[in-house]
Amino acid sequence: MGVPIEVMISVGRARPLVSDLVKLHRDSVLPLDSRVDDPVELYIGDRLIARGELQEMDDGSGLLGVRLTEVADMSDGA
Repeated sequence: MGVPIEVMISVGRARPLVSDLVKLHRDSVLPLDSRVDDPVELYIGDRLIARGELQEMDDGSGLLGVRLTEVADMSDGA
């Protein structure tokens, strides 16, 4: 239980054409398929473990956190 594990947070997806990707430069904006207030998904590897909402931490650090709104049932061992 004391082993750290990486959790990835997915805020949205983009499906640009390769021709659009090669035109990207500093300050380019890649539009995503989600809005700022849409739920985010939490993954460990390819497994979805939870959904939640982005929020700024209350400690004044400017860091983001995720408030969980739904947690997957992980008791099946799969």
